[in-house]
Amino acid sequence: MNIGRIIIINGTSSSGKTCIVHALQNLLAEPALEAGLDKFLWMMPERYLERPLWDEVLGLASCAGETGHRLVSAMHSSISGLSKMGWNVISDHVLVKPAWVKECVRIFSDLPAYLIGVQCPLEVLEQRERSRKNRTLGQARLQFQLIHKDII
Repeated sequence: MNIGRIIIINGTSSSGKTCIVHALQNLLAEPALEAGLDKFLWMMPERYLERPLWDEVLGLASCAGETGHRLVSAMHSSISGLSKMGWNVISDHVLVKPAWVKECVRIFSDLPAYLIGVQCPLEVLEQRERSRKNRTLGQARLQFQLIHKDII
């Protein structure tokens, strides 16, 4: 069985990661599963997606609680498993924690994995964040200095 290719799209909230994921899905000759952070977040019970529990337990804007770390680790393991089963995977991510970067390196090092960094000026991020009704204001600013900091 062939190993599937993994593409991780890393960027702040409102940087256009999901649009890039969908564009790649449409452009690539072979099917690619979308297995990103938002998909995993929406698997959580609804009560975890509301404030203040979101901030206290998940807190994924710039730091994460234990549940947030477990969820991200589960996502990484799932992506690896999908790849090993022959699926191409595209994942939007917000790599704000050094431990997440290290875990990706460890889990994906023997797989055909690519990390794509999405960069966008802070003013544009904040404007996009304000114009969208489903974003937490201030999240992009919190992530801006952290998003590519621990990646070589």
